[in-house]
Amino acid sequence: MRAPPAQDPAAAIPVQPQEWRLRLLGRFGLTSAGAHSLGNAGQRLLALLAVHAGALPRWQTAQLLYPDAADAHASSNLRAVLWRLQRGCPTVVQPAAAEIRLAADVTVDYWAAARTARRLIAGPAAFGADELTPVLQLSLLHDLLPGWPDPWLVPERERFHQLRLHALEALCARLTSCGRHGAAVDVGLAVVGADPLRESAQRALIDAYLAEGNPSEAIRQYNAFRSLLRSELGLQPTSALRNRLAASIGQGDSAHRDRKSAHRPGGQARSSTGASPRSS
Repeated sequence: MRAPPAQDPAAAIPVQPQEWRLRLLGRFGLTSAGAHSLGNAGQRLLALLAVHAGALPRWQTAQLLYPDAADAHASSNLRAVLWRLQRGCPTVVQPAAAEIRLAADVTVDYWAAARTARRLIAGPAAFGADELTPVLQLSLLHDLLPGWPDPWLVPERERFHQLRLHALEALCARLTSCGRHGAAVDVGLAVVGADPLRESAQRALIDAYLAEGNPSEAIRQYNAFRSLLRSELGLQPTSALRNRLAASIGQGDSAHRDRKSAHRPGGQARSSTGASPRSS
């Protein structure tokens, strides 16, 4: 009687699940305990699934990845990508007949950052002082896959860009209110750097400068923003920002004069003119 053919020992060992960490902020990255090679098509597939909450119908995945191809050709291309992905990263996706899904143990930095941003926007006071760490700031410093031209990514990237800017502004305000002035200025500079023409970002930074007792920095920031806005768009800062800065500086000058007059015989304060933002 002929003996049964020998089996490949590796084929009898089940594939162990791995914890995959997918990075989409700033650049693409995928890390796990094992080595792998994705290729451009594999990267695009994982990113597409991630920006759609981790799962998409199979037909929609093919259409979004290959919008210029006929349906049959797009489906064929998708099957080839899945085949290569299964060979290199056999547990990162779970393809089915009707749907393609990221594995349950895939963690995505973009998802975590979006949750943090929404929490900050909903109510930054919900974060205790001990939670306002550099890690929180770092999770909001980068946009979603900058430079990728895929049409399915562009609107989601802009949505997240706006979300993170609002969150950074809220974080800057929260740090300012907690007296963490250095961290507040750092976050304010980050959000201004992300969009220098955004007045709400400039306001958060100016408020941080004023709170730490640096009116000269606040004036310098205002005047730089005023010049940039005029040269780029032919606009001026709103009167609300101008009045906010002038009022804060005026209050500081008044308190300074009151302190000096209290120590002067007769309590008479000499008139003085403090620094103020240049008028339009």
